[in-house]
Amino acid sequence: MAKSSSLVTKVSVQRRRRVHRPRRSPTKPERAAAADTFGSLAGCPSSPDLDDCVVDTAVDDAPVAAAEAAGRRASDETLAVHAGEKLGSGAAETDSIATPIVSGTTHWFRDSADLIAFREGRRRSFEYGRYGNPTVKVLEEKISAMERAEATLVTSSGMNAIVATLLALVPPGGHVVATADCYSEARAFIHDKLSKMGITSTFVDLDDDMEALESVLDEDEVTMFYADSMTNPHLKVVDVARVAELCHRRGALMCIDSTLASPINQKPLALGADVVLHSATKYIAGHHDVIAGCVSGSEALISRIRAWHHDLGGAISPNAAYMIIRGLKTLALRVEAQNRTALRMARLLENHPKIERVYYPGLESSPWHGVATRQMAGAGGVVSFEVASDMRGVMRFVDALELPLIATSLGGCESLVQQPAVMSYWGKSEEEKAKNGIKDNFVRFSFGIEKFEDLRDDILQALEKI
Repeated sequence: MAKSSSLVTKVSVQRRRRVHRPRRSPTKPERAAAADTFGSLAGCPSSPDLDDCVVDTAVDDAPVAAAEAAGRRASDETLAVHAGEKLGSGAAETDSIATPIVSGTTHWFRDSADLIAFREGRRRSFEYGRYGNPTVKVLEEKISAMERAEATLVTSSGMNAIVATLLALVPPGGHVVATADCYSEARAFIHDKLSKMGITSTFVDLDDDMEALESVLDEDEVTMFYADSMTNPHLKVVDVARVAELCHRRGALMCIDSTLASPINQKPLALGADVVLHSATKYIAGHHDVIAGCVSGSEALISRIRAWHHDLGGAISPNAAYMIIRGLKTLALRVEAQNRTALRMARLLENHPKIERVYYPGLESSPWHGVATRQMAGAGGVVSFEVASDMRGVMRFVDALELPLIATSLGGCESLVQQPAVMSYWGKSEEEKAKNGIKDNFVRFSFGIEKFEDLRDDILQALEKI
């Protein structure tokens, strides 16, 4: 994986207040323990370290200055717990371990001079809930730390983050190149809505090589390349570093939707992407109980997106932000467990006589295994597969499962299962299903954090019902 940039997060510290810093995490033996955790992805590099938060203060404090100079670092596991709070700006500063939920929509100023200081950027504060909130700010800093980003905007949904990003960064007359298998609603927005604003689009298939992308980049002035990595539900992996190089050589921005990878498994910004998106509803929140989105990148780009977001009005509530903060603290633990379960199950299914094909980049048989090994620390908790049966036979398999819930979404603690031909493509034409690679016997399984053996036994007994 490409090394991360030495981005640092500025931290405000009160006078004489002692700031504790974690020591630099010792280098793990390239995830020697990952041989068990990620199996065939054990050779993947660990997530790149982040320069620890640097204290920005006028206080003459020698220990603080020493910590600044040391440039200490923290792991993803530590950042998930402390970034934005103990390691952060103190936007919602308190001596409570839990981040407070600041529910007020309007913030007041002591006097006109105080207001002017805020307007001129000399005083950190908030004005109105649609423009920012202390609880939301903590969440944004936490995600920035994990993504190795200068800034993050948290929004009311993943789709809101996608729309705000495209509207802010692609001007009228611009040109978007997207992968043909990107998120269906994003694809529809790019093709149907942006076209009404004078923005053209081209959809390319990167399955075989980069020739289609290189061709359109050479022929047209492209504003942005947009892709999911990994894709849903076929789990293809875009070579972020290579595509970023191609795009930047021709002056195009690169936007990666990394929802299915999570910040634990992949760092698109460190690989060369300009912005990274997530449906925070999925792995980041992790409990199937809150809708949210986020977009991270440089301060310059996120400021442009934030301006559009203010007009679109897709602010997340402080309560929802708190729930995501709480969920994020266990993100590393959850994702590592889901990685481990998914890989073991993918290997089991690959050798089962009633399974025709398994889609999972953690398998050495996957055409995406090589790039996944180079740029990911784990292959995620979603496994897709084709059952050796027809639509009705697969429905019997799904209905016989006792642990997973038949539901859309992914990334939560509970395992979910769906048959896309029934869940998402019911009533669609055979042509449309074929275009999107959806067969009647196709199943997508999102693994939760249940015990592997329980899930294994459940899947095996359900396969016997076919």
